[in-house]
Amino acid sequence: MISDGSNDVFVSAATALEIAIKKSLGKLKLDGNFMDGLKRYRFTPLTITSEQALAVGDLPYHHRDPFDRLLTVQAKTEGLVLVTRDRHFADYDVDYIEA
Repeated sequence: MISDGSNDVFVSAATALEIAIKKSLGKLKLDGNFMDGLKRYRFTPLTITSEQALAVGDLPYHHRDPFDRLLTVQAKTEGLVLVTRDRHFADYDVDYIEA
């Protein structure tokens, strides 16, 4: 789905934050510039609104990862489908595709 050029692909600022944190801790090696990669693959950056951040607190605690909880809220409020390997998303009322 991601490689199909007819689909719009959004990448959340939450994903960028998680990548930056893991990179700074030495848990992730990233070749090149993240933002350049988004442009190269024509992915659309998705900002985080204050309303979305606050809505994380309204989710049931099926999953405690704050980044995944924020992605859940963004998918719901923006009408998007998540692409993930994490099966915790099945516990939420959100559309997702297993990667």
